[in-house]
Amino acid sequence: MSATKPFSLLDPALAKPAMVSAFRKLSPRVQWRNPVRFVVYVGSIITTVPWVQALGGQGEASAGFVLAIELWLWFTVLFANFAEALAEGRS
Repeated sequence: MSATKPFSLLDPALAKPAMVSAFRKLSPRVQWRNPVRFVVYVGSIITTVPWVQALGGQGEASAGFVLAIELWLWFTVLFANFAEALAEGRS
């Protein structure tokens, strides 16, 4: 019987590899396995076009507003990837 140290929620031994894995999971092949996350992933990619247009002065909304939406979408995808990688690391 071996005594293993229980990990805390954001233990650096789990959080660092999970963060790296969160960025690796940005591959479309990985995102495709989860339909909800895939839709947010595609939406975050698509919002790049209106942001670039807004930067050029041709967008319908301000560049700051579109950037805020885009950042929230990317944060959502990365957080979901991080949570999944952290759960995989804890198991």
